Amino acid sequence: MDIGVVLQCTPPAARVIELARQAETHGFSHVWTFDSHLLWQEPYVIHSQILAATRRVVVGPMVTNPATRDWTVTASTFATLNDMFGNRTVCGIGRGDSAVRTLGGQPTTLATLRESIGVIRELGNGRSARVGDTIVRFPWAAASRLEVWVAGYGPRALDLTGEVADGFILQLADPDITAWTIARVRAAAERAGRDPGAVRICVAAPAYVTDGTDAALTHAREQCRWFGGMVGNHVADIVAKYGMSGDIPAALTDYIAGRQGYDYNQHGRAGNTHADFVPDAIVDRFCLLGPPDDHLTRLRELEKLGVDQFAVYLQHDAKTATLEAYGESVLPRLAHPVTATEGA
Repeated sequence: MDIGVVLQCTPPAARVIELARQAETHGFSHVWTFDSHLLWQEPYVIHSQILAATRRVVVGPMVTNPATRDWTVTASTFATLNDMFGNRTVCGIGRGDSAVRTLGGQPTTLATLRESIGVIRELGNGRSARVGDTIVRFPWAAASRLEVWVAGYGPRALDLTGEVADGFILQLADPDITAWTIARVRAAAERAGRDPGAVRICVAAPAYVTDGTDAALTHAREQCRWFGGMVGNHVADIVAKYGMSGDIPAALTDYIAGRQGYDYNQHGRAGNTHADFVPDAIVDRFCLLGPPDDHLTRLRELEKLGVDQFAVYLQHDAKTATLEAYGESVLPRLAHPVTATEGA
């Protein structure tokens, strides 16, 4: 299993770049960033500097959207970064949340998302794409390679992901919900005539390594409770569309009953005031908290479900300590051991 990290583009940008450099040093495979240009700094400018400061990590947004950026500009950005830094980008995309809503807009339709994926992926891989009535292509991007990974929770979004995406991003680490979403994505891929195993699976959630004491766990929960509020904001959209019944797991929808709205000025921020409704049980299910052994247990469970990558949301007060703890106590133990010599 790959281990990535998700950063906010919070000023100063030099700090974001340094965290990305440290992540690579500790063995992380991917560096993702939020894409919400009003709340934080412009991610693609920072991506360029992260790529310049590293050698191996793959870099991309978690996630961009089809509404606030022209699709051809998005594709051109990735193709340019690939030309400069050797095909080390990935495009995470969804219908749109904070980047759109802070401007007074709404997430795009799934039809628009589907169309944008086609344009961005074709152009990002040096091929031709239809934009309106025009066929276009970057004449300078023949060597560019770009995968498009889709983030979503609802049944139709999961179906779309299985039908067209290179990867699936699930922003929570609850094993039961993970199993349901993966099954839905893979079933859709099979119906579309694709190899279900070819769709990469990424689970993303906060991880906070503690010393195993009750006091440390209490602190970790408070630092990560914001995540349940962020997920709840997406779940509220799903409930509005599908209701509380149907084939959507109650584990995903029940906990938002006490939700009172959402303040995007506190989006993705530890200690925010709109996550008070999130119970400890949800924080424990959605996030990875506790000593390294507890993280390894959950990661191995997710790996058995088919998860290819776990991406650590690093929005709390232990950023550097978490990178170091994973580098020293988690990643080496996840790897399949290879010995220098073999017995006779």
